[in-house]
Amino acid sequence: MNEVIKSGMTLALIGAICAAMVATTHVLTRDRIAANEQAWLEKSLEPALGDVVFDGGVSDATLVMHPPHELPGADDALIYRVYAGAQPVAALFAVTARDGFAGSIRILLGVEYDGTVTGLRILQHRETPGLGDRIESSRSDWVFQFDARSLGDPDVDGWTIKRDGGQFDQISGASVTPRAVITAVRETLVYFEAHRDDIFSAPATRDDE
Repeated sequence: MNEVIKSGMTLALIGAICAAMVATTHVLTRDRIAANEQAWLEKSLEPALGDVVFDGGVSDATLVMHPPHELPGADDALIYRVYAGAQPVAALFAVTARDGFAGSIRILLGVEYDGTVTGLRILQHRETPGLGDRIESSRSDWVFQFDARSLGDPDVDGWTIKRDGGQFDQISGASVTPRAVITAVRETLVYFEAHRDDIFSAPATRDDE
């Protein structure tokens, strides 16, 4: 019985030491992990800003829009406000394009303060490899046709694929996917034009709110 007690106490001691080591490691590394995650986020957002000159971090003044909202998609929409000094210069919208061929498509759209598109990137999708996945900037230049466009270039009716009478190229063999993305871009630009002042005057939102 004494041996059993001794073995139990030894195991308990080892467990306590291991738990303490894990807790200590977490405390010592959490700031570094958080910094790395922040750096990765900033790096992933910046390509959609094109040549916009700004101060601070892209994600320093983030809005979290919980549904229901007027932006594309039925899940949370994120708006990253970008400033040069105290002046707003652009906003990045992480929104969801509905009705892709294989489901929803998460996009990142950059818009200058005057409503001009600075860049479009695809964050997440399940579109068909070799067809719909060419919406990715690494697989084709399809997303770059939106750079420097706005609601006035073309007008709202022109924001669809050429097959439907619009101004934008589709993807060979895939029309559902680009339709979904273009619709989301158009809806986001319409929202930005209607709510520009509100977007930049709203307080930043914490992710846990």
